[in-house]
Amino acid sequence: MSGKQESVVDVQGTVEDGFEPVRDAFMANFDRRGERGAAVAVYRHGRKVVDLWGGTKDGDAGKHAADAAPWEAGTAQVIRSATKGIAALVPLLLHQRGQLDLDAPVGTYWPEFKAAGKERVLVRHLLSHRAGLPALDAPLTPGQAIDGVSGPAAVAAQAPLWEPGTDHGYHAQTYSWLIGELVLRVTGRSVGSWIADEIAGPLGLDLWIGLPEAARSRVGRLGAVGAPAPPAATGLRVRPKPSLADAYADPDSLTSRAFAAITPAPDENDPAYRAAELPASAGIATARSLARCYAALIGGVDGHPRLFAPATLTLARTEESAGPDRTLLVPTRFGLGFMLHGPASPLLGPSSFGHPGRGGALAFADPESGVAFGYVTNGMQRNVTADPRPQAMVRAVSRVVG
Repeated sequence: MSGKQESVVDVQGTVEDGFEPVRDAFMANFDRRGERGAAVAVYRHGRKVVDLWGGTKDGDAGKHAADAAPWEAGTAQVIRSATKGIAALVPLLLHQRGQLDLDAPVGTYWPEFKAAGKERVLVRHLLSHRAGLPALDAPLTPGQAIDGVSGPAAVAAQAPLWEPGTDHGYHAQTYSWLIGELVLRVTGRSVGSWIADEIAGPLGLDLWIGLPEAARSRVGRLGAVGAPAPPAATGLRVRPKPSLADAYADPDSLTSRAFAAITPAPDENDPAYRAAELPASAGIATARSLARCYAALIGGVDGHPRLFAPATLTLARTEESAGPDRTLLVPTRFGLGFMLHGPASPLLGPSSFGHPGRGGALAFADPESGVAFGYVTNGMQRNVTADPRPQAMVRAVSRVVG
C-alpha cells in the first residue's frame, strides 16, 4: 500500500499498488485546479483500492487559511445532484422486490398526481426526466421546499410542459418531490429513512438524505471556487451556443425556471436545509461511502451480497432518454434515475451509470471493469456535469484498469 505524498496540501490516505496515477491526479487538483478540500475513493471488484482526502474541511475558509480545520478521514459533504443517483436506488429496489411497477401510472400510487393531465405519466417517466415537470408555475420558497408538503402538492397540481413520455428535460429540483412522495406513498417511509434502514445501515455507509443532528459536525461547509456562474452548462463538454447562454440569462426560459423551482436559492450550509430530505440535491456523504454504495450495486462488498439483481442492473444501465435536453439544451443520456456515459457526463465507459453533482461531486459504477467511484468536494466550480477535477481522476482510473 502507498501512503501520502508531498503536495500543496497534506494529502492523506492510501492507494493500492498500480493506482498511484489516481493519487497523482488528486494532488494535481490542489496544485493546478483550485481544489480546497476533497476526497476520492475507488473500489474494484468489491475491494477498496483508493481512499484519499486532503485540504480544508470548509470550502469558504480559503485555500491557505492558517486556522482552517483540515479535511479528515470521515469528513462528509453535500453532494448536490449526485443525490439523484442514490435516491434512484429506492424505486429500483422496490421494483426488484415486486412492490413497484415501473410501467404503472404514478397516479396508481399517488392519486392526487393525476390532476392537470398527468393520468398517463408513468413511474419510469419520473426516473428518466420524461414527465414534463422540470419547472413550477409558482416556485417554492426554501421553507416550502423542505416542509414535506408544499413540494409534493405543487408537482401534483402542475400541468406538464410537454406530453409526458415524448421527450426529456432535466428535472433539476422537482425530482425531489416526485421521487420522495412516490416512495412515501408506496412504502409509508420517507426516502431518507428507507435508505438509512435498507442501504446505509447494512452497508455501514456515512450517507444521508436528511442529515441527523448527531452527524452535523462531520460535514464541511461549501464555498465557491472562481466567479459565480449560471446554475448549469459551463462544465458540459459541448461548446455552448449563443442560445444556451441566452437561456441562462433569461429568467423565463425553461432552463432558468427548472433551477429556480426553489427561489431564492437555498443556503446549502444551513442546518435546516441539510436535515431536509430533498433527493434531488441535498444528500450528504463521504467519498468512501459513495464508492462503497455503487460497488454494492454491481457486486458483493465485504460479505454483503450485491444489491442489484442482474435484471435490475440492466434497467439501471438501459437508455431511457437521449438527445437534446429541453432543460440543459445539450445532448444528455439517462437510464432509470442515472446519468449514462456520454459527452455531457463522461464516466468510465459505455457500461457506466451514476450521477454528477453541480459544482463537482461524482459517483458511478462501471460493471464491465468492476469499478465504483466516489468524489466529494467543498469547492464548487463552474459546471454541472463534467467537472475537470473528478474527470482527471476518472481518466487516471481508466489508464489503470484499461
